[in-house]
Amino acid sequence: MLCQECGKKPATLHFTKIVNGEKTEFHICETCAREKGEGIPGASNGFSIHSLLSGLLDFEPSSFGAKPPQIRCEECGLTYTQFSKMGRFGCSNCYKQFGSRLDPILKRVHGNTVHVGKIPKRTGGQIQLKREIEELRRNLHELIDREEFEDAAQIRDRIRELERNVADV
Repeated sequence: MLCQECGKKPATLHFTKIVNGEKTEFHICETCAREKGEGIPGASNGFSIHSLLSGLLDFEPSSFGAKPPQIRCEECGLTYTQFSKMGRFGCSNCYKQFGSRLDPILKRVHGNTVHVGKIPKRTGGQIQLKREIEELRRNLHELIDREEFEDAAQIRDRIRELERNVADV
């Protein structure tokens, strides 16, 4: 595949950008990447994880181009802007102070805001069943709130079946 910029050299860097569910792919050579200022892993101007996280922290989906009001930690005085540049907090209170902005970032980076960890395949059967039951119970409550009782009854029956399996394990 040839570079999309110069059309002469082979593309050695491949970027995928997803914005609002729309996927765009870029294929460029090292020379064009350097000219555009893109970092190349392992090179002297290499891409750093810090740059990635800083970019994610500066992303505000609700207000493109508009600067949000400055939030400052009451304990250490660190601002959100300083945090996004440094990539680390000044104190434990920063987690509480910037918490509302961290959840969307964690969801984008990790896919979830709750750490679930890994489950051993041999001994994790019961743990997986319990997690599935918890998830089904959440779904059940949502269905009941929306008054979708037929679907709720199916979920209820599935929960009962899984609970019997947990007792057997």
